[in-house]
Amino acid sequence: MNDWFTIDKIDKDTYIISEYRHWEETHSYLLNGSERSLLIDTGLGICNIYDEVIKLTDKPVTAVATHIHWDHIGGHKYFPDFYAHEAELGWLSGGFPQPLETIKTYVTDRCELPEGYDVDTYEFFQGTPTRVLHDNDMIDIGGRRVRALHTPGHSPGHMCFWEAERGYLFTGDLVYKDVLFAYYPSTDPEAYLESLEKIARLPAKRVFPAHHSLDIHPEIIARMRDELRKLRSEGKLHHGGGKFDYGDWGLWI
Repeated sequence: MNDWFTIDKIDKDTYIISEYRHWEETHSYLLNGSERSLLIDTGLGICNIYDEVIKLTDKPVTAVATHIHWDHIGGHKYFPDFYAHEAELGWLSGGFPQPLETIKTYVTDRCELPEGYDVDTYEFFQGTPTRVLHDNDMIDIGGRRVRALHTPGHSPGHMCFWEAERGYLFTGDLVYKDVLFAYYPSTDPEAYLESLEKIARLPAKRVFPAHHSLDIHPEIIARMRDELRKLRSEGKLHHGGGKFDYGDWGLWI
């Protein structure tokens, strides 16, 4: 299991913790402040992300998920201090719209599982956050302030995290290079566009997605926004609208 996680350094106190052996290629982000650390997403939960985090900080750690999907809260059980958006609290207390057996198929799909891993031990995290977040709430970790932006579309309580001082934008599943998903019943294609409109106005210098390629730049946000605007004008921005390929990214609605 020692090679499950890959660590990359963004700057002297910001790290990427990636899980490339699963097809989703998830990325979690550790931001170290002077008083505590913030872990944005806790990954798949197949291996223990806490063991990696404590190598990179000696501060108390608060976890926050971009949204309450299995591949973003898998390691929450190791972080009793965690935040969540108000719109997805029900998913943390038994209300997630997919059964555990279905989620287990996602865990094993196109994945080089660690030797000896038993998927039957997998659990969908449930718990009560220590803080409920709302749009524009600020998270202060000492010398670093991160703003939570409510950006629904992929999920009702999806959040992006904006660190204005460094120009860092952590986009979760709203923006990444691959097929963006907005076809589940809990998604909202119209809200997806409004969220892209929102973050496109930010002067982001760097974009950090939750999946796949890290070679991604802020200009992609405006391109995504423009294509969704076009789909709306054509009457296609709705569930069942289709699958669309734009080269370095795609959309399924």
